[in-house]
Amino acid sequence: MRTYDLERFKGITIAMYSSYNEAGDVDQEAARQLARYYAKSGVKGLYVGGSSGEGMLQSVEERKQMLEAVVAEVGQELTIIAHVGAAATHDSVELARHAEAVGAHAVSAVPAIYYRLSPQSVETHWQEIVDSTDLPFIIYHIPQTTGFQLSKSLLVKMAEQDKVIGVKISAESTFELQQFKAAGGKDFLVLNGPDEQYLAGRSIGADGGIGGTYGVMPELFLKIESCYVQGQMAEAQKWQFIVNELIVELLSFPSLYGACKAILKLRGYDTGEPRLPLLPIPAAELKRVEELNQRILSYISQAEGVVQE
Repeated sequence: MRTYDLERFKGITIAMYSSYNEAGDVDQEAARQLARYYAKSGVKGLYVGGSSGEGMLQSVEERKQMLEAVVAEVGQELTIIAHVGAAATHDSVELARHAEAVGAHAVSAVPAIYYRLSPQSVETHWQEIVDSTDLPFIIYHIPQTTGFQLSKSLLVKMAEQDKVIGVKISAESTFELQQFKAAGGKDFLVLNGPDEQYLAGRSIGADGGIGGTYGVMPELFLKIESCYVQGQMAEAQKWQFIVNELIVELLSFPSLYGACKAILKLRGYDTGEPRLPLLPIPAAELKRVEELNQRILSYISQAEGVVQE
């Protein structure tokens, strides 16, 4: 039996976008405003510094600045998970210790990036992070970007530790998700990564989800979650299909991150442009972004009033 409160990590957690000013530096005030916006939406938590948060494109100091702003604004209301994955274990450990010091509720990490690492290397990397704080740790499995395929044997070995409370799985196989859930046991969290498969992930064993497109339509993911919890599967499927159509359109832009940031700006939350090599939205595409934003808002108005259980 794990000693950590696992319930706080279940449900809808937004993989939060980072905020920059016109000079391209981290804008802590803008980050606080965005965090407040999300707190009002009814989600359970924020995942800071992950793929959507451009953590791999930031310095250690910039990652600290983003986390500090978010924790200061909503750390008493939402569950804050700090992604501390980095190329160097040393940096990950520094970020983990900082996360604990400022009041984050958990840390998470991908395997160390760039090098093709052995399972032993990845285990050592994660274990150094786990041992560096008293915070619970969530493995981040995203093989399509890291090139590392997490085995069930390594998952089970890590999950034997009380502090290793779960895995965020962004691999595209829901079968793998189900297998990880079975391997980890009932007290081990599995959090769905692919936004397009949120309902599928929940149906096959996920305890919740962490996603980037949640950031422009949290109400729609809350709608799916609410319908699922209430056993309204046909309604949940309807909303997942709507979300998927919107995601397809978001992916049609030069950059998913640029599109989501452009939508947030239209709503009064200017997070700046994504950091290169992630592309901003060209002027010629702004009209299409505006039209997509209106479509999303129209669907949100239909889903309004649904509160996560």
